[in-house]
Amino acid sequence: MTTPILSIENLAVIFKQPSGDVYAVRDVSFELHKGEILGIVGESGSGKTVTCRSILQLLPNNAQITSGHIYLDGNKDLLTLTSVELSKLRGERISMIFQSPSTYLDPLMTSGHQISEGLQFHGNMNPRESRQQSIQLLKTVRIREPEQRVNSYPHELSGGMKQRVMIASALACQPHILLADEPTTGLDVTVQAGLLKLLKQLRKEQEISIIVVSHDLGVIAEICDRVVVMKDGNVVETGPTRQILLRPQAEYTKTLISAHPSRFLNIHDHATHEDNVGGALEQPVLQIESLSVIFGYTGLLFHHLPEVLVKPLVQAVEDVTFDIKRGEAVGIVGESGSGKSTVARTIVRLIKPTKGKILYKGEDVHLMGTRNLLAYRRSIQLIFQDPFSSLNPRMTIYDTLAEPLRKHHICPDNEVDSQISELLASVDLSLSLKNRKPHEISGGQCQRVAIARALTLKPEIIIADEITSALDVTIQAQILELLEKLRVDMNLTILMISHDLGVVKRICERILVMHNGHVVESGAANQVILQPKDPYTKELVAAVPRMPTQ
Repeated sequence: MTTPILSIENLAVIFKQPSGDVYAVRDVSFELHKGEILGIVGESGSGKTVTCRSILQLLPNNAQITSGHIYLDGNKDLLTLTSVELSKLRGERISMIFQSPSTYLDPLMTSGHQISEGLQFHGNMNPRESRQQSIQLLKTVRIREPEQRVNSYPHELSGGMKQRVMIASALACQPHILLADEPTTGLDVTVQAGLLKLLKQLRKEQEISIIVVSHDLGVIAEICDRVVVMKDGNVVETGPTRQILLRPQAEYTKTLISAHPSRFLNIHDHATHEDNVGGALEQPVLQIESLSVIFGYTGLLFHHLPEVLVKPLVQAVEDVTFDIKRGEAVGIVGESGSGKSTVARTIVRLIKPTKGKILYKGEDVHLMGTRNLLAYRRSIQLIFQDPFSSLNPRMTIYDTLAEPLRKHHICPDNEVDSQISELLASVDLSLSLKNRKPHEISGGQCQRVAIARALTLKPEIIIADEITSALDVTIQAQILELLEKLRVDMNLTILMISHDLGVVKRICERILVMHNGHVVESGAANQVILQPKDPYTKELVAAVPRMPTQ
């Protein structure tokens, strides 16, 4: 048997805290072979990213590797290297792609500058040579017009292009090993499919070995030869990918597989709307008629500005029409920039429409007077994608929930405590969390608080804007189960915004597919997902990473 290019033996990592040491990784061992793609999968806090960062010793100051070995080529223990030796190793032999390119790319540096840094440090190239090599690397990662994009700053690039720039930077010095930490998280399915295809091509063309860290088993199934499953800092199962996914031994692995949303895509759900809400369909509670939204400066106010300073007009939404009946769940899917979130924000009057109407029980919401508008704002609530950004970091959970209760006089002051207890119970949160702030609870718990806050005003309609996109699959499944339960218990109407077709199909009877501001297809969820008609819908469905079925 060939010597592995990288082997980790009995690795243990602790984080030093005032309250005591916390084990992030315990006795972890696995191997990576030349030309292999190895997946490490698990929920947040499982230790997968800490394990990956330990290879290059890119850990926080309070982290300490307490035991173990990390061998490169079977003989060099990376944990014994000096800081000078580590600097030479990073980028030249082993490179890393980080989870959030927007965080790790310098906003003041062009794409070419970001890539050429490593070439000048490790390859002793001059600026002209490194620029030419940067253009070639942008071609390698399939970025169009690399001669122009080499001069682009991060804010001028899409999420997928930023990730490709980071991959180009990681490949600059022709490393033997590539560490990819959640490289597809937050990306649209079509962009994600392109990146996975790129990684497979790079493995083939450059014989590079890759470790992919992910919480998404669909991604792991799509690209990896073998998989390591981690939970609470321990390896619970390891083996060939198909074997692990088709015949899992550990209960935790079975839980991850059962929670993956892609398993709902091929299920023909015969449940009707009446079955779900227990009543006949009513007249539409919300009607969107010929809605159009254009962004950009217009009018005489800016006519004196130079043309380069005036933002071009952007048609974000064009001629969108649909309705939602009381108690119904409708999904809007599409890539970033398709206009789906703009529609949601226009419905709650955060954005003014350029043309068209939004009718709530027959009344145009953008023409409402003060009294009716206040009632409308109580009746429709928007849950945002990132709860850490939408919750006030200085307010406790109790204060977050108490504020709308008092502001809208939902109950007397002496009943606020009991109302908050009921709200926390309704989203399956312990009352013991009420005095904590957002940074003191998990992402899943934060999203439950955001849902509870939306329920404080007893709304008729909930708009959920990408509320599961950053969550682990098991937490994602719990949030979707909660929404389904609340919908039945409270007869809620739900508008679900997502780029994840599996998530939308699980909870919605009808689906609208948006592309470049237009609705390109709409209909029953089963019909749209299982028998798509529009080429773009077919592309979306085909791009979803799926688990093997046999």
